[in-house]
Amino acid sequence: MEEKFKRIKKWLGTASVNIFGLPMSGKDTVGIRLAEELDGKFLSSGIIIRDYEAKKNDHMTESGELIPTNKFYDIVLPYFSREDLRGYPLVLSSIGRWSGEEDEVMRKAEETKHEIKAVVYLKLSEEEVRERWRVAKTLGDRGIRGDDADPKVFETRIEEFHEKTGPVLEHYKKLGLLLEVDASGTREEVFENVIDVLAKKA
Repeated sequence: MEEKFKRIKKWLGTASVNIFGLPMSGKDTVGIRLAEELDGKFLSSGIIIRDYEAKKNDHMTESGELIPTNKFYDIVLPYFSREDLRGYPLVLSSIGRWSGEEDEVMRKAEETKHEIKAVVYLKLSEEEVRERWRVAKTLGDRGIRGDDADPKVFETRIEEFHEKTGPVLEHYKKLGLLLEVDASGTREEVFENVIDVLAKKA
């Protein structure tokens, strides 16, 4: 595993890996650990937006729908230019979820010397994500979030992924950047799967 980390770090440099998947697929769990192992920085669009909502007392994601593209550009994209990220590889969690946003994300990433070199898609069936949601809700281990409290909101998030993020993944696939990973195993198994595909890409 150590050899794979070294290979990925050398190949990645200060570039980015962008991770996508349905809700509950483990994007942030994988992303945070990957950033740590690569001595990089982790950016999650969900975390950034929820932080913005808390500070502004804004509730634009409470229905489960994605925020408008212009809002995404204003709130999330400036993070690429942050001084504390300069010179580090980035692990991104769903940066640019709406079809059309990926081009601007790639442009901004390249402009700040964090070009996107791979896009990881953590694949889970809808039934698997619903079961994970039911378990997480029972355990109460995901914090206070509207999508955890209301099953209708969670279903909207699933619909949004298929309708708006699906085409984003297709675009990355055409560019030869998409790496599909089975996310149905344990956290350790999924993480090892991600390292395997990234090492092969490297």
